[in-house]
Amino acid sequence: MSDRSLIPAPGRRTVLRGSLLASAAIAVPAAVTAAPAFALSGRPSATWGVQVGDVTASSALVWVRSDRPARMVVETSATESFRRARTWHGPLVDARTDFTGTTPLYGLPAGEQVHYRVTLVDPHDPRRTGRPVHGTFRTAPATRRDGVRFLWSGDIAGQGWGINPDIGGYRVYDEMRRLDPDFFLCSGDNIYADGVLEPRVTLPDGRVWRNITTPEKSKVAETLDEYRGNFRYNLLDDHLRAFNAQVPSVVQWDDHEVRNNWYPGQILDDARYTEKDVDVLAARSMRAFREYFPVPTLLGAPQERRMHRVVRHGPLLDVFVLDMRTFRNANSPGRQSDDTTGILGAEQLSWLKRELSRSRATWKVIAADMPLGLVVPDGATDFEAVAQGDPGAPLGRELQIAELLRHIKHRRITGTVWLTADVHYTSAQHYAPERAAFKDFAPFWEFVSGPLAAGGFPANALDGTFGPDRVFVRAPDRANVSPMEQPQFFGEVDIDGGSGELTVRLRAQGGTVLFTKVLQPGRTGQ
Repeated sequence: MSDRSLIPAPGRRTVLRGSLLASAAIAVPAAVTAAPAFALSGRPSATWGVQVGDVTASSALVWVRSDRPARMVVETSATESFRRARTWHGPLVDARTDFTGTTPLYGLPAGEQVHYRVTLVDPHDPRRTGRPVHGTFRTAPATRRDGVRFLWSGDIAGQGWGINPDIGGYRVYDEMRRLDPDFFLCSGDNIYADGVLEPRVTLPDGRVWRNITTPEKSKVAETLDEYRGNFRYNLLDDHLRAFNAQVPSVVQWDDHEVRNNWYPGQILDDARYTEKDVDVLAARSMRAFREYFPVPTLLGAPQERRMHRVVRHGPLLDVFVLDMRTFRNANSPGRQSDDTTGILGAEQLSWLKRELSRSRATWKVIAADMPLGLVVPDGATDFEAVAQGDPGAPLGRELQIAELLRHIKHRRITGTVWLTADVHYTSAQHYAPERAAFKDFAPFWEFVSGPLAAGGFPANALDGTFGPDRVFVRAPDRANVSPMEQPQFFGEVDIDGGSGELTVRLRAQGGTVLFTKVLQPGRTGQ
């Protein structure tokens, strides 16, 4: 564990109160400060908060949403007073992006706390400015001495369990915020676009779960505006907005951003949908996703946009963010003896092998939106993830993973750790060739943690192809256990700057550490 205290400094906490200060001086162009802007009516408002994505040692991406057309202005400073602030002129936000906007920040100092505030300016009258919204984040270190600590989980507002005001909403986000991580990795299912929220749900013990509801959550999402409304829904929660203002994120997507168990080319047989072409739905969801999350690789020309990427967080850590949804083949029994498409697609697999080989980071976290050796069915005969229940030699999508694992071994790539969510429980699996049907790979660990705000489910069966041993698991004994009936789960990764040790903690909401594993740098087979 690093020597940085888990209790954040008061200065970082107090900056979050800045969103309530209407009289703060703003270092923006002279035209903006030429009149008492706050006395004017009709100024833009950023009530959906701010967030930061994909922070590196020198860069970050700041996001905001306005309630009307506005020009986005970002200021950064080393102090909460915003003396000697630097100003970044962002885009015009309007209806074309659902009034969302992102501003890239470059040339930031490594390993430092950055305070920022976002001001929205009326594009027709620069005297009219909104109340500034404050946030803060740490840039990645330039050296390893400071260490790195981050959290991960996924699965938010699923299975009918949304924001419940009776239990204080998404309180798990407040607990994660107080741990003060360097960033949060969301392993997918940021929304449940196919998950309708009823105002009231009666639990097995007779208690009543009550949801905050919106028009967009009253049916499955099909239109662009309905997908946008699903992403907005989670931002109604105070704890999530406060978390976003303090903890930068690295986000990926999985199936529920579009609909359950989708794959490219799928034609739906689902009476809830009038639009049956999943490719049309996926395109609408992806547009809303890139509007509501600050992801640099989604900002370029359409032909260049992609979810998979490497987020470099100093010399200790590279995070390889996978996209196991966009390029996959159709869900099937998974018994093909030749499968070049698999779950990643040929191009993404080549990219991953190349980037892993190039990485000089001590630890290489592979952020997968689905597990490797856990059997995730899709109906009676098909399978949704990699494993298909046959413990023998690799078949179907397993062939691609076997190729990747073989590459890691033969290139002597050390420090790979797999993190995922998806299955709605928490567990630790160790994969080893002596237990496996496929043996040409080096042992590795896979850790699962979730959900954050969704139903809990029993543990999935293991597939023996890659020799998984479930060292730890915490899961309910029935399907769709509500967040009122069991704690939600998230994971913590702490890389010590001195020893280079990586510690994984599987946590339950309420402060309990369920399982801890310490991994040594530069080794395989641990």
